[in-house]
Amino acid sequence: MAVQDRVRTGGEPTAGKAEKASAVGLVLAAVATVVWSGSFVTSRALHDSVPPVQAAFWRWIVAIVAVAPFAAREAWRQRELLRRHLGFLTLASLLGVTVYNTLVNQAGLSTSAGNMGMIMAASPVLMAVCERLGGARLGARRTTGMLVACAGVLLLVSKGSLAPDFATGDLWMLAAAVCFGSYSALLRRKPAGIGGLAFLFSVFVLGALMLAPAYAVSLALQGGFEPTAGTAGPLVYVGVFSSAVAFFAWNRAITLIGAARAGVVYYLQPVCVALLSFALLGEATGPMRILCMALILGGVMLGASRGR
Repeated sequence: MAVQDRVRTGGEPTAGKAEKASAVGLVLAAVATVVWSGSFVTSRALHDSVPPVQAAFWRWIVAIVAVAPFAAREAWRQRELLRRHLGFLTLASLLGVTVYNTLVNQAGLSTSAGNMGMIMAASPVLMAVCERLGGARLGARRTTGMLVACAGVLLLVSKGSLAPDFATGDLWMLAAAVCFGSYSALLRRKPAGIGGLAFLFSVFVLGALMLAPAYAVSLALQGGFEPTAGTAGPLVYVGVFSSAVAFFAWNRAITLIGAARAGVVYYLQPVCVALLSFALLGEATGPMRILCMALILGGVMLGASRGR
C-alpha cells in the first residue's frame, strides 16, 4: 500500500503530505500572528501623530506597492475570474482591509496595545463558530484548547475581576475582532482558481479604493501628518510586513489547516503584544499577565495539535 500511495501522490504517502501541510499551515499562522502583534504596537505608537483613517489608507498603499511586483501579472491574467467574483472580493476587502484596520487604528487612540492584542484574541471564537456552522467538526481536544486559551484572554482583559472595565478603545477592538473573524471564516469560501497573490492584490486595491473617500474627509477635517522617521517607519512596517507578508501567510494557513485551527494559533497574539508593548512602549506587566499567558500558550499547544 505504501508503494501504491507513493505512485498516486507523486512519490510521497498521502499521510505524509497531510502532516507536512499541517505543519506548514501552523508555522504560517504563527508567522502572521507574530507579525500582526507588532502592528498593534505601531498603531498605539502612532495614535497622537497620524489620524486613524490616514494611517489605514497609507498602510494599504504601501502594501499594494510591496505586492505589485509579485502579484500584478497574476491578477491581470485572472482578471475575468476576478471580475466574476467581484462581490466576494469586495466583501473580503471590506471586512479584512477597509474596516478592520481602521477600527484597530481608532482603538489605539484610547486603549493600550496590550488590551488591543488581548481583545483581538477573541476573534478565533468566531472563526470556530463559523466553521462549525459550515459543518466542520472541531473535535474535543481543539475545542478544549480553544476554551482554555479563551479563559486566559478573558482573565487577562478583566484583570481577575468579574466586572471588566472596558475603555472606548476596547469596544472598537471588539468590533475589529468581529470583522477579522468574519474575514477569516470567509476565506474558506474563496472561489477555486483565484491564485493567492491575485487574491491578495485584489483585496488590497479594493480596500484602498473604499477607504479613499474617508481619507479625503479626514484630510479636509484633520489635515495631513508630517512624514518623519517616526511616522513613515511604522507605516512601512505595517504596509510591508503586517499587510503583504502577514496576510499572505494567514490566507495560506487558512487554506491548509482551516480557520478554526489557525484561530487557535492566533491566541498567541496577546502574549506577543504584551511582550512587545512592555519592551517598546513600557506598558506594565505582572503576575496576572504571566499566569494568563501560560493559560493561553497551553490552550494553543493543545488546540493546535491534530488529535481529536
